[in-house]
Amino acid sequence: MNLVLLLPEDLIERDGPCARAVLHDRRLDHLRRVHRAAPGRELRVGLLGGRQGRATVEAIDATAATLRVVLDTPSPPKLPLTLLLALPRPKTLRRMLQTAATMGIQRVVLMNSWRVDKSYWKSPQLEPAAIAEQLRLGLEQGGDTMPPQVDVERLLVPFAKERLDVLAAGTTRLLAHPAAPTPCPRHRAEPITLALGPEGGFIADEVALFEHHGFAPVALGPRLLRVEQALPALVGRLT
Repeated sequence: MNLVLLLPEDLIERDGPCARAVLHDRRLDHLRRVHRAAPGRELRVGLLGGRQGRATVEAIDATAATLRVVLDTPSPPKLPLTLLLALPRPKTLRRMLQTAATMGIQRVVLMNSWRVDKSYWKSPQLEPAAIAEQLRLGLEQGGDTMPPQVDVERLLVPFAKERLDVLAAGTTRLLAHPAAPTPCPRHRAEPITLALGPEGGFIADEVALFEHHGFAPVALGPRLLRVEQALPALVGRLT
């Protein structure tokens, strides 16, 4: 945990950028076991959806930690990147959501694909609370307070026909595809919409569907990567 992420309900007093917060959950356990926090210890903190700053531990024991907080620093800017992600298996989804939040991706759309197992859509990891928890873990790692927006699109073709062009308007549209002859571009500053398929990639009809909507297939090279490896590689290359 590189940032102690506070929730609005943690705040018991607030006066402008100054506040007091009380923690009872896994963050308390982390402060005690990993940070070995004691009264007087300073910590880096941030308010979910708000600003960052510093906190001083006022009191801490096995039941609660009380922090005196000053939130006076903006969070780092988000990457102008929308990720269209074919729904991965539940364990991978947790890691992908954390990665997206850690890397500062602005928006994630979880979508269907022919190679997406139907059972994945029944996973409790798609519940809003489960998604929010993984995003918070990613924010704590990346030192951010602003989670990406996450949308769920269960039907690929209606999504592409009805909403894709609006969502990707004004952006460079890229489709990560292992068989593409064109290398993924480097160091792009403009907004990007990036489609990333399931393990094995998109099928030919899906590639054609995205190409019809202006997406250019690009590849990272001859090696075949897992989806969870491909995402940070793509983001690192594009930014």
